[in-house]
Amino acid sequence: MDDVIGLLQRLGFGEYEARAYTALLQRSPLNGYELAKASGIPRANIYAVLTKLEERSAVVRVEDAGSIRYAAVAPTELMRRLDRDFQDILAATEHSLEALAAPADYEYVWSTQGYPVLLQHAAALLETARRDLLIALWPAEARRLADALRRAEQRGVTITTLCLAQCPTECGGCRGRIHRYRVAPDEPNRWLVVVPDNSEVLAGEVVSDEAALSVRTRQRLLVELASWYIRHSIALAAVLNDLGERLDETLTPETHAILASIGPVGSIEGWLAHMRHLLTTAQRQASSS
Repeated sequence: MDDVIGLLQRLGFGEYEARAYTALLQRSPLNGYELAKASGIPRANIYAVLTKLEERSAVVRVEDAGSIRYAAVAPTELMRRLDRDFQDILAATEHSLEALAAPADYEYVWSTQGYPVLLQHAAALLETARRDLLIALWPAEARRLADALRRAEQRGVTITTLCLAQCPTECGGCRGRIHRYRVAPDEPNRWLVVVPDNSEVLAGEVVSDEAALSVRTRQRLLVELASWYIRHSIALAAVLNDLGERLDETLTPETHAILASIGPVGSIEGWLAHMRHLLTTAQRQASSS
């Protein structure tokens, strides 16, 4: 019972209101005197509590042989009313706050830690998308964000998804135009990058189901870098897969030299060899599984 009363208080009920409503759920209808006894609320307070519950549409009056009794509204109906009221309040509050907000003098860079926190930020950004969405992720994050991605798609958001695991089959979480290319570093940690409407970016590195480091910002440079990382990765992987070994014959010696000089730090591989290694390793893993 205490748990239910606590939950109702989190929804805005006072303690006496919550106790009165739960008492009426267990036995209705009751008059004020009977309800005071059943709920343990002082008789001097009971009618003020009932008035508040009536204002919330949580109870109804029942005329019974000239006396007034009260009955609880069904929980399902009450929750639906509360949901509508809260949604109206949230919308009005958001509109009022946006009207008050002045343009920021700086663009924040928000650093966070923890895997649940990363998923919360990702889901929040997915809900803000209105036109287009770029996202690069692994299957574990795709499954956890599946509902938010589905809602974005239902709103008409154009979604471009880069599956960094290069899954051979759909995991069920990804949405929109799905491109499966293993273009992230060949390391145990997973990446998650979310760019809604080219206005904000969340970039996270997942270590485990508890540990993750992430950055969220509207800083223009970082948004563009993340956006073009996803776009360029898809484009380059598609070209490499399409041309295959023919690319070696197409490139000039000068271009070969450039690509050889920009490989990963600490590796003797050039850029082209590194990309081929990532893509072919994922393909071999997919074919053997």
